Parts: sequence; structure tokens; C-alpha cells
Amino acid sequence: MSKITFKLIFGVWGQRMLAAAYLAGQVFFHVLKGKIHRRNTVEQMAIVGPESLLIVLLTASFVGMVFTIQVARELVSFGTANMVGGMLAITLTRELGPVLTAVVVAGRVGSAFAAEIGTMKVTEQIDALYMLKTDPVDYLVIPRVIACAVMMPILTLLCLVAAILGGLMVAVNMYDIPQSIYISSVHTFLTLWDLCSGLIKSMVFGVLVAVIGTSWGLTTTGGAKGVGQSTTTAVVTALISIFIFNFFLSWAMFQGIGGAMKQSF
Repeated sequence: MSKITFKLIFGVWGQRMLAAAYLAGQVFFHVLKGKIHRRNTVEQMAIVGPESLLIVLLTASFVGMVFTIQVARELVSFGTANMVGGMLAITLTRELGPVLTAVVVAGRVGSAFAAEIGTMKVTEQIDALYMLKTDPVDYLVIPRVIACAVMMPILTLLCLVAAILGGLMVAVNMYDIPQSIYISSVHTFLTLWDLCSGLIKSMVFGVLVAVIGTSWGLTTTGGAKGVGQSTTTAVVTALISIFIFNFFLSWAMFQGIGGAMKQSF
């Protein structure tokens, strides 16, 4: 890749990231002023939540089962089978649950936002909104951001339940771990802060997915080809942002030495 091509690619990407940051600021101040299109918000909540539920539950169930297989075979050999449920619960609540749900929503919903609004942009429907004195931020962006911010924690909570139940099924049927021990382990390890931290993360991830998807749509150029490129780069950028923000959120929430492991001994 030549230096000119490198500068062009990352220059455009950097500009779109700045546009996304500016859009996030606009959303924040417009929401404070109460500029919320309620009907669009409800419609977007239905798209983000119920229509994403099945794939989230299926993904979470199998991730919980696979994680239990990998962890239980080691812990049982060390005689610490009573820790299987707790370790799964902590990992899912703090990290896997929010990130997994965000990845699924970014791939399904974030790409749809970028494609839909990008198509509106290249077909001049966004310009038509301006002609009708309708702000696209209020009409298109804010409903999607609110929908993702509200529905992501709900999807994450259901993801956690599905994954823990999937792990329970594997633990009981494949490793003969009593159901009571598994559930007791979950109760011993898991704290209210673990659950709250996962829900906070999922809300932040939801805002990231919505802002990046809509921003990439609003900055789309170049016709059908541009829509395809915006959709792809929006998903990639959203995923990278999720992983970066996950690091900083985890660093802020879980500094120091934890006590969950000590409670089990």
C-alpha cells in the first residue's frame, strides 16, 4: 500500500470518526432538550430488541455450553467442581455477556442503520428532510440511539440467563455436577455490582453501535458502492470501538484485587 493510499484511507476514516464524535455530542444535547421522536423510537426498539432476541439467545446458549466444557474439565480434575457455575457467571456478567451481545447487535443492527441511512443519503432523502425543516438527528439518529441504549441491557440480561442455563445443562449432564452446587456457586460468586457493571457496559456499547452506524450512514457518498463500503466499515469500526471501550470500562470498574474467588474457599 502506497503512502498516498494509506493517508487517503485513514484520513477519510479519521474524518468520519470525528463526525461520529460530533454526532454523539449533538444527540446528547438534543436529548437534554427533549427532542425525541417517540413513534420512531418505539419502532426502532422493536427492531433492536425482539427481532434480535432469537440470535442472541442461541449464541449465548452455545457460548455458555462451550465455556462450561472448557472450564469444567479442568476444575473437576482439580476437585473444584463447585466453582464451575460461579466462574461462568462472573465471566459472562462482566465480559462475555455484554461484549457478545454488542457484537451480535453491531453485525445485525449497526449494519442495518448504516445501510438504511446511507441509502437515504445517496438518494437525497436526507436533503428532503432538511427541505421539510426536519432535523435528521432528531428524526433518524436519536430514536436509534435511545433504542440501542435501552434494549441492549435487556438483551444482555437475557443473554446471561440463556448462557448460564446452557452451562447448567452441560455441567449436570456431562460432568455430573449437582444442580444445587452449580446454582449455589453462581450465587456465591456473583455480586450485584457484577450485574450492574455488565448492564452499564451494554448500554455504552449500544450507544456506540447506534452512533457509529448512523454516522457512517449520514456521511455516505458514491451511490450503491458507497453504501456497501459504509456498511462494512461501520461494523468494523463499531467492533473495534466496543473492544477498546471494554478495556477502559473494565479498567475503571475492576481495579484492585477481587474477592469472588476468596468467598468460595
